Amino acid sequence: MSVGIRTDREGDRARIVPTGPFDLAHATTAARAVENAEALLAGCDSVDVDLAQLDRIDGAGAVLLARLLDRLDADGHHASLIEGSNGEAARLIAGYRERRADQPPPQTRAMSLLARIGALAAHLPGKANEALDFTGRCALALPKAAATPNSVDWRSLPRLIQEIGADGLPVASAANLLVGLIIGFLGVSQLGPLGAAAYIPGLVVVAHFRELGPLVTAIVVAGRSGAGLASEIATMTVSEEIDALRSMGFDPVRWLVLPRCLALAATLPLLTWIGDLLALIGGLAAATAFSQMTPRAYIEATGDAITAGHLLAGLVETPFLAVAIGLIACGQGLLTRGGAAAVGARTTTAVVLAIFSVIVISAVFTFFFALLGI
Repeated sequence: MSVGIRTDREGDRARIVPTGPFDLAHATTAARAVENAEALLAGCDSVDVDLAQLDRIDGAGAVLLARLLDRLDADGHHASLIEGSNGEAARLIAGYRERRADQPPPQTRAMSLLARIGALAAHLPGKANEALDFTGRCALALPKAAATPNSVDWRSLPRLIQEIGADGLPVASAANLLVGLIIGFLGVSQLGPLGAAAYIPGLVVVAHFRELGPLVTAIVVAGRSGAGLASEIATMTVSEEIDALRSMGFDPVRWLVLPRCLALAATLPLLTWIGDLLALIGGLAAATAFSQMTPRAYIEATGDAITAGHLLAGLVETPFLAVAIGLIACGQGLLTRGGAAAVGARTTTAVVLAIFSVIVISAVFTFFFALLGI
């Protein structure tokens, strides 16, 4: 039997009868028959589809007829299936129509600003729940790691410390040196005309030791090491190495996340302390070059300005900043699904979230120290 669709029309009612095999082998012929039948149904209010004379049907033919019914309904025609003796074909076509109906409508690119804000707000509780769940899993992994040390990849710890600390030292040092230089320039331009150049060393100490030193160092580490950690674990995820670890009985949180968080917590305070020293050098260069202050006077004033409170206020928050960077980078890496594009997207997300979290944590510590009067 040849493939085709017979159309019988009486006024505003029509009856179409697919005939022959509607399968993949005859998909081209069946598609032309569907187009010809649809052109003959203009102006009909009701269309009945009789499946009694279908010789054979598979997924390809069912999709063609399901889309025909969808288009008829969308154009205002009332389309209905007549099973006859071919109930299996009717169920197959209905199944494809239900599957298409269950799919969410495609999002338009031209979403309004309010719609974007609303979508972001709607996803915030779920994202916060995922972040808290991952943080809780990492916290629970600590006592388990202490009980079973072999479940942690301790051999990677020296490599991670070198990559995060030693390899990242030039960039972090240069950033802190320039920040100290900028603070010194601002002190000269603002305090010099007032005859208060003697306060420039104190300004550098307070601004950099308490606030800018940990913040700048953490941002540099988040952009450099956070991106590296996220991309490394994301690549392991898409290449199914994480699944292989689970199949061998290893917990990825204990095996991968804990060493990276420990390496960050060990190196970030050291990088911050070195950055503080370089910031003092930058402030010294600016103050002595653009004011009448001598290097000896600057060094003496700096020694008077450095107190345990200023030093500890900056160093206390660095482990928290380091852990936040590690959790975000590793968490985004473990959430990666897809291929190379997904690795890049998760890495970008990890860097953005890590930098934002660093700023928020630094602001919280600043507010807390202000309440305590430190």
